[in-house]
Amino acid sequence: MSQYLILRVVGKFLLPYILVYALYVQWHGDYGPGGGFQAGVIFAVGFILYALVFGVEALERVLPPRFVLAALSFGVLLYAGTGVASLLLGSNFLDYYALGSDPVHAQEWGILIVELGVGIAVAMAMIAIFAAFAGRPPSNEKER
Repeated sequence: MSQYLILRVVGKFLLPYILVYALYVQWHGDYGPGGGFQAGVIFAVGFILYALVFGVEALERVLPPRFVLAALSFGVLLYAGTGVASLLLGSNFLDYYALGSDPVHAQEWGILIVELGVGIAVAMAMIAIFAAFAGRPPSNEKER
């Protein structure tokens, strides 16, 4: 890929904008279309573009596989932990009103925390799936 200078320059130029847009979708998802799932996919697309332009090895240097799996687990635990916290506080699973004294602020914080967990989990899952498929060596058809 090193011979494609324009593709590498455009990829480097677009990556920050893709990641900032993912953050915008993440933090404004409760006010309009978007949220954790969409933001996670957009965030993953930025890193998948990076891997397509610079190689899977470069992606694994930026996001090591152990970090991806740890972050994926953290995202799931953040989502589930919010539900367990509301259970421990005497309410239903993911009933955000139990998370604070003011129901409006508790609802806002609960949604933000859950959407953050979903966004992290989705982004890392998409990156892990891409790396698993892209990192495989090509099969040799003559061996069959």
